[in-house]
Amino acid sequence: MDLARPRTRLMALYVLLGFSAGLPFYMFSTVLSVRLAEHRVPLAIIGFFAWVQLLPTFKFLWAPLLDRYAVPGLGRFWGKRVGWIMLAQLGICTSLLAMALTTGDVSLPLTALFATLLAFWTTTLEVAADAWRIELAPTPAAQGPLTAANLWGYRSAMVAAGSGALLVADARGWTASYLVIAAGAFVPLPILVALRPEGEGGGRLVALATGLVASLAILVAAALVTAGVGTALLAAATGLGIGAASNVTPWVLGLAMLPFLLMAAALPRIRRAAPDSRLRTSAAIGPYVDFFWRYGALAIALMAFVSVYRMGDVLALNLSKPMVLGLGYTKSEIGWADGLVALAASIVGVGIGGWMVTRWRWSVTLSLAALFAAIGNLGFVWLAHQPRGVGLLYLATAADQFGNGMAGAVFVVYLSMLVNPRFAGAQYAFLSGFAFLLPRLLAGAGGSIVARLDASGYRGFDLFFLASAVISLAAILFLPVVLRAKARTA
Repeated sequence: MDLARPRTRLMALYVLLGFSAGLPFYMFSTVLSVRLAEHRVPLAIIGFFAWVQLLPTFKFLWAPLLDRYAVPGLGRFWGKRVGWIMLAQLGICTSLLAMALTTGDVSLPLTALFATLLAFWTTTLEVAADAWRIELAPTPAAQGPLTAANLWGYRSAMVAAGSGALLVADARGWTASYLVIAAGAFVPLPILVALRPEGEGGGRLVALATGLVASLAILVAAALVTAGVGTALLAAATGLGIGAASNVTPWVLGLAMLPFLLMAAALPRIRRAAPDSRLRTSAAIGPYVDFFWRYGALAIALMAFVSVYRMGDVLALNLSKPMVLGLGYTKSEIGWADGLVALAASIVGVGIGGWMVTRWRWSVTLSLAALFAAIGNLGFVWLAHQPRGVGLLYLATAADQFGNGMAGAVFVVYLSMLVNPRFAGAQYAFLSGFAFLLPRLLAGAGGSIVARLDASGYRGFDLFFLASAVISLAAILFLPVVLRAKARTA
């Protein structure tokens, strides 16, 4: 897309792209946890399903493919970025249809397979859209409005999907719920097909036909690979004796420390690497090596900071709805809370966050956003000690979504400014993925942690959400160090 195009058209496009990525997110996270809870799946297993959300953490593994290759047919006519976005939308629609056909959750491994595919294609869409955004808006002033537009679409779709899915499920069942969201996910695709071509060669119909054939082959291959990897992981977990009653927290903490140890070991060699070193010129690892080469030892501090900053929101995401269900609220009541109330609060939070990054210093914006995110998590603790009331549920939901929206907008722009524009797709995928590695690992163990706290006589949910709020505030302690980071130039 030409940078000379009006900003309003760019913002409208990114509202659409945000909508495309946000619509399926709750369907493999929050909504899925409600569905599993209703089918009486143990809380620890519901927690394990949060590990499906780990997939975006590893998007750096396939993000370089999106920078280097184009989808046959689609990429040549509509451009590389739009081609990948269109393929990802096809993957999202087919995954939602598969989840609609297995809503009985008779086979949890099959449910996990389709949820993982949905997470994979949702993440692929985000990678392509984020890379395009960084290319189009290389400064904070340009990033602020575009990021806000993207998050408005993203959060609007998340809230609409979460609310609508629960309301439809309450009235018509889970199959109808997933079919409705699948239909909504398909809507942006014809709009993208109608866009003015960016590439050259062939007509629109020829490009579309070629692209659909190539997309079908890629979708089947992705499903087969995912099934194979999933089977191997389940076999490994069984061999290690990991099950619903297992204490997985030590495993989680060990895995979380491993990336930091590897980064610290590799850093001296990376800093000494010459411009023509294979480390820096490799298509596979060069974009990631570049980040550590530019920031040196502070790269590890940066990675620790981004790991902690959104942790509170991620920890709350997977278990908040099972907790609210346990307080006696119905799916419809939760659905209405996640509807207009959450949407309005989220839009205001995103707008303020997007405005803040264009006006104030990073120290102020990052601190304020972390504070409001923590307040949102404390709202769930407060709700658990109040008499049952829909108005109170609305208030707690609004506080959570406002803080989440503000922190999300500020964090996206901050990460974008750390990225080298030469490797926009790969580096942003790496940073944003790593930012959620530790939070999602811990979220997967959250069900086990709450169950063990309850068994020990504590109020497990209270301590869990209180800890998530404290962790959000702890990110502020990193600011005196990370704000000194200046990128080294070649």
